[in-house]
Amino acid sequence: KKKTVSFSSMPNDRKINSTAACISLMLEGCELKKVRSNSRMYSRFFVLDADMRSVRWEPSKKDSEKAKIEIKSVKEVRVGKKTPVLRSNGLSDQFPDECAFSIIYGDNYESLDLVASSADVVSAWVMGLRYLVSYGKHSPEAPGTSHPSLRTSWISSVFDLADLEKSGRIPVSRAVQLIKALNPGMKTSTIELKFKELQKASERPGAEVACDLFVEAYCELCTRPEIFFLLVQFSSNKEYLGVKDLLMFLEVEQGMEGVTEEKCLEIVGKYEPSKEGREKGYLAIDGFTRYLLSADCSIFDPQHRKVCQDMAQPLSHYYISSAHSACLLEDNFWGRSDISGYISALGLGCRSIELVLWDGPEGEPVVYTSPSAASCVPFRAVVGLIDQHAFAASAYPLILCLVVRCSAPQQRLAAQCLRKTLGEKLYLEPPNPVASYLPSPEQLKGRILIKGKKLPPSCEDSEGEVSDEEEGWELARRLGQEDREAPEGGGPRRVRLSRELSELVSLCQAVPFQDFESSRRGQRYWEMCSFSEVEAGRFANECPAELVSYNKRFLSRVYPSPMRIDASNMNPQDFWKCGCQMVAMNYQTPGLMMDLNAGWFRQNGACGYVLRPAIMREEVSYFSANAKDSLPGVPAQLLHLKVISGQNLPKPKGSGAKGEVVEPYVCAEIHGIPADCAEHRTKTALQSGDNPIFDESLEFQINLPELAVLRFVVLDDDYIGDEFIAQYTIPFECLQPGYRHVPLQSLAGEPLPHATLFVHVAITDRRGGGKGHRRGLAGRRGRRVREYTSTKATGIKAIDEVFRTATQPLREATDLRENVQNALVSFKELCGLTPAANMKQCILTVSTWLLHSDSTPSVTLNLAEQYPPMEAQGPIPDLLRKVLTAYETMIQTSRTLIESADAVYGKLIQAQQAGMDFHKELYRIETKEGLRGRKLQKALESFAWNITVLKGQADLLKHAKAEALDNLWQIHNAGQSCGIGRNGSASPEPSRLRTPLEPIPE
Repeated sequence: KKKTVSFSSMPNDRKINSTAACISLMLEGCELKKVRSNSRMYSRFFVLDADMRSVRWEPSKKDSEKAKIEIKSVKEVRVGKKTPVLRSNGLSDQFPDECAFSIIYGDNYESLDLVASSADVVSAWVMGLRYLVSYGKHSPEAPGTSHPSLRTSWISSVFDLADLEKSGRIPVSRAVQLIKALNPGMKTSTIELKFKELQKASERPGAEVACDLFVEAYCELCTRPEIFFLLVQFSSNKEYLGVKDLLMFLEVEQGMEGVTEEKCLEIVGKYEPSKEGREKGYLAIDGFTRYLLSADCSIFDPQHRKVCQDMAQPLSHYYISSAHSACLLEDNFWGRSDISGYISALGLGCRSIELVLWDGPEGEPVVYTSPSAASCVPFRAVVGLIDQHAFAASAYPLILCLVVRCSAPQQRLAAQCLRKTLGEKLYLEPPNPVASYLPSPEQLKGRILIKGKKLPPSCEDSEGEVSDEEEGWELARRLGQEDREAPEGGGPRRVRLSRELSELVSLCQAVPFQDFESSRRGQRYWEMCSFSEVEAGRFANECPAELVSYNKRFLSRVYPSPMRIDASNMNPQDFWKCGCQMVAMNYQTPGLMMDLNAGWFRQNGACGYVLRPAIMREEVSYFSANAKDSLPGVPAQLLHLKVISGQNLPKPKGSGAKGEVVEPYVCAEIHGIPADCAEHRTKTALQSGDNPIFDESLEFQINLPELAVLRFVVLDDDYIGDEFIAQYTIPFECLQPGYRHVPLQSLAGEPLPHATLFVHVAITDRRGGGKGHRRGLAGRRGRRVREYTSTKATGIKAIDEVFRTATQPLREATDLRENVQNALVSFKELCGLTPAANMKQCILTVSTWLLHSDSTPSVTLNLAEQYPPMEAQGPIPDLLRKVLTAYETMIQTSRTLIESADAVYGKLIQAQQAGMDFHKELYRIETKEGLRGRKLQKALESFAWNITVLKGQADLLKHAKAEALDNLWQIHNAGQSCGIGRNGSASPEPSRLRTPLEPIPE
């Protein structure tokens, strides 16, 4: 089990908020464990010399001159288990990653591997060492002793503005308000306590504070050590980021492309509070913190804030945000109908609303969910409201699901009301009989569709009988309100339907479901079925592939079980994974299920429509919703998530008896197909106040990224009554990489002001063809145990011969991709980086080692060549030699991939298209071959599997080639910017390398 690490383990509870504080800790010294190459650990006392030129340790068998490392010989300081010694199996479980660090030093790049008692001690030593390595040559005096910093000057100027009397002192109450204004979310009591502490320590009690005390209080309260540590990592100018530093941070760490110096100056101008900083283009700690907290740095990809998906596909290819009983504000049984429920659901982008019509007392139909509801709403009022708010949040079609429980005369009134109120918005055009699919959301923009029963063409009267839907009757039966006898013989119940209402139904005609075979043969694309949660759940478990296939052409609606009289919600993912478009949710009931629904529909401009994964839309594709591993042709991805800290966390709402202190922990959950569902939690941050530090890394494998949702939940470990603090739910596809703040929400999905989690996100392709890789070189899959994706026999000779031609290209495609992947991981590990690092970070790391040498760079990148070689000038140490060999392997495997990919891709697509030529004739051929029953089903499945594998592997290869080209571009770019590149004029044009790949036509 991991050790608990929190800031309280800092010596004397000291808070590290400046490099001066780090260096002062190092000058005092502390105990660290020294790790030997034989995996043994020894406790030693490490201290920084008073002249700040060496780090020493004792006791040691060496004489005191040898038991030290000179600062000037340090090449790099690595955080975590980033050297072969720390990665070795004997040690990996003995201490958490965040408690280890290594100092790489000397001309032979030796490593001193150390383990600290806590992550904070690591931060202090790493920050102090990096500072001394960068500036030790120029400034042996302790930082902070010379002229006042940018920050101090700014805070003093804020104080001067508040010092209205110009007496050099301001009232404590004004000082508290000032800090609160500069740091919204901080508690008044916390600020007051800090002033009391400082006044007591400096023996200056009273109702007023002087400027120096105000500056000290501000720095102690408003410096977030984890952000300060990050700033020092990227800063080349002591305690602020210059324009070049910021540009490097945005490109390398945040994964932003095409960042210019102008863009960086714009960020400085917007977020840096000090006038001097804005003028000089410097971003100090306060500006950097503001930027990281801003919407410009959100974890949610801004591209997804507007409609960003293809809206021209058939309606059946989208998930549609659907409400079950939107008018209810409380539970189903005792709920009271209220009009505001509709406004709320439509405002959240809901695109399908259910209306149950009952006979009203005054001759006009009314809406309630059951005859026993405490009050009813006139149908006319509801339609007026829908007319007003239908397209307030989304321009895409709204589907009104009518469940008719009223008499024919009142149905006529309802139909007249709909026509009169909705007018042109009502979609009444008959379906196109020659089309095969429903129109697209784009074609139906601004239109309202009615889903309901339709009279058969044979009926010519003003009303007739149709089969009734089960929905809505169950509750009436329980309440003893059922006034209709079920027909003898147990057939479907019949109800009277007026022609006027029947004529309003066009593209969403409700029909009863019989079985999948009948639907395949006889159901028309404009007909749709509703399934109860229980029935849909049975299909999802017993025949998921058939349900997915059914949903490619037809809309299906899943409604909650009538047993849910508390209006609780089903898990929408259970039905989304089978392609069901409309999963009707009780919008009035907050909780996990509603979080998933709300988070999911946020991803396409919150327009209420989300395009389903391609594997669920293609006419021929193999997809098993209950797959326990990766899917054929869909690249699995690894999510590396580091939960760093929390800010301004509130108390759980229902914990009235509890004190102010919370002891929070964070659960990260992945919801998606069963193979992806997982949950990891951090340790509990004990006695941490409102701003806990977690500093914990979590990892998830995602097999179907298009259907995965990440949910953060913050819970209280020391709760009384209620443990829930906050949550945030985000689709996997909307995650932005890098350092991000998560804007936390309440249980009901409302934003919690200033409450955030600070996290780092990295997403990488899963390495190799087997299980998600283990850290360290030992986890690499050799060529002999490599797993190849292959085609399956259908039992029809002509078809199997076509697919057999793809066996060799499939192997070649896997080898090309995995050889590059393995070479990349080796190179990254030798650079001391994780698999999540990008190529730019690798080149910058190598250049940092070289630039910290006294000699001229002994290695250069020849950028004149398309595949730039890394060339050694003269003898080089062993570690660099290994790095060069790994780089050469990576370049050669990338070159082979780039030059061979198109030919292999062509063969795969050729085989896929030859297979597709058989598709239209498939049933005829299989009947001729005498296949039926289970054998026929197996043959169809194998055929779909083969088509999916060929298309998927071709896509993966195309993607791998694009990535390899992108890596070359990053090498050129980093080589030029960090000074180890030569002959740089021939840098490839980024636009040429980064052209978006055309997807293979469906």
